[in-house]
Amino acid sequence: MLRLNELRLPLDHAPEALPAAIAQRLKIKPAELLAFEVFKRSYDARRGHPLTLIYTLDITVANEAALLKRMAGDNKIGPSPDTSYHFVGQAPADLQHRPVVVGFGPCGIFAALLLAQMGFNPIVLERGKEVRQRTKDTWGLWRKNVLNPESNVQFGEGGAGTFSDGKLYSQIKDPRHLGRKVLAEFVKAGAPDEILYVSKPHIGTFRLVGMVEKMRETITALGGEVRFEQKVTDILIEDGAVRGLVLESGEQLRTDHVVMALGHSARDTFQVLHDRGVFMEAKPFSVGFRIEHPQSLIDQARFGKHAGHPLLGAADYKLVHHARNGRSVYSFCMCPGGTVVAATSEPNRVVTNGMSQYSRNERNANAGIVVGITPDDYPGSVMAGVAFQRELESRAFVLGGGNYEAPGQLVGDFIANRASTQLGSVEPSYKPGVKLGNLDTALPAYAIEAVREALPAFGKQIKGFDLHDAVLTGVETRTSSPLRITRGEDCQSLNVRGLFPAGEGAGYAGGILSAGVDGIKVAEALALSVLKG
Repeated sequence: MLRLNELRLPLDHAPEALPAAIAQRLKIKPAELLAFEVFKRSYDARRGHPLTLIYTLDITVANEAALLKRMAGDNKIGPSPDTSYHFVGQAPADLQHRPVVVGFGPCGIFAALLLAQMGFNPIVLERGKEVRQRTKDTWGLWRKNVLNPESNVQFGEGGAGTFSDGKLYSQIKDPRHLGRKVLAEFVKAGAPDEILYVSKPHIGTFRLVGMVEKMRETITALGGEVRFEQKVTDILIEDGAVRGLVLESGEQLRTDHVVMALGHSARDTFQVLHDRGVFMEAKPFSVGFRIEHPQSLIDQARFGKHAGHPLLGAADYKLVHHARNGRSVYSFCMCPGGTVVAATSEPNRVVTNGMSQYSRNERNANAGIVVGITPDDYPGSVMAGVAFQRELESRAFVLGGGNYEAPGQLVGDFIANRASTQLGSVEPSYKPGVKLGNLDTALPAYAIEAVREALPAFGKQIKGFDLHDAVLTGVETRTSSPLRITRGEDCQSLNVRGLFPAGEGAGYAGGILSAGVDGIKVAEALALSVLKG
């Protein structure tokens, strides 16, 4: 099989145009093209260019060797790489203690799945509830202003990614095609086949719920065990090695191998690990606001006359601005046709995030507009970043009225530094609700200054982005973990053998796909450590 890259066709090409274009590109007769499969489909929507589809294809031809020889030197054609997954080994029959995975978000799910597929019969400990009950609890905050600190957007089966746009793409380097393994498992669990080939695949919240359940069923059918409402309160370490975990119930669980697949909001567990001397270090993250525009405005700015085309769907964007004060401002976790959601996990704090359904057909587009910060901005201990986040979230709670409503401001008023008193044409989607005012004190002065400068600059890149009536909602603080539980090349903690920090909370992923890939890597490393003795 051969891989053909960058075959371009018009947006509205007929189905038969694709095989004809392949034959023409390869300079073969149509009958010599025996089969083809779309590996990836993206589009080029740059200004000044006709909007085109770009294909990467795996093809089968009648005489592959002759074609390769004839087209030698053409870097767009070559043998298809092997993207299939190969297990690193199988569990020994005499394994004394089952490995434990702490956390059942995307990273924990794939760590547990891989361990189960290799016969290690993992135990999963998830502090939150199973996904359907968790969904009810999350709606309790959104509809009734009632927070369950152990069952919310951050905690529970599926992790924070369950209440997101369900994006399944990443910029990580992936020479072993582990991302393909993640996508293939999602398809087995009920995701649409298109996630295997569209350039920016997504699933959406409602579909993720059913998929997460099916993946849990697969893990248990293979000998794994998933325990909900099982909060880890301590880790047992002897002679620099993991020996077990202590649960909130008082139960001690004996194990020599622990995958710590914590999300970025497991702050109390971070503190436990810090107290027990597990090596970790502060790392950069970002803080900011959510911004909402009419999705139609973004579609028109990005696609022009092609706005609304079914192959394109709701338009997204990615923006960066380097402010005069040295700060970088960028769009984060853009959710086309989605909603802004209440994402706190701690009482009396307000946190925003974004999510979309698979259809992406809600009225507004939203994204985080965030400012990069470093440990120099929150000096102190390794846990200082957590304290910094909490301070901003507590301030947002007060600015929002003290009832989990979020503070908000119209973009035009924010740029002019005047309080907003009434909404314009954009209705904010955040529930429980938005209290208009002035966001000038919601973030540090350097962040406010940088965002205030960035919004008009973004308006030059996307017409209407600095629309007066667009709405900013605060605050977005949990863009990534504020610390890294540092690990070595063997994926184990630098100073605790048998402890495998993994995923977003450990500082090694950002998003569903990269977290799933990291779960696979850590599961492999754990298996190899057992097999090598």
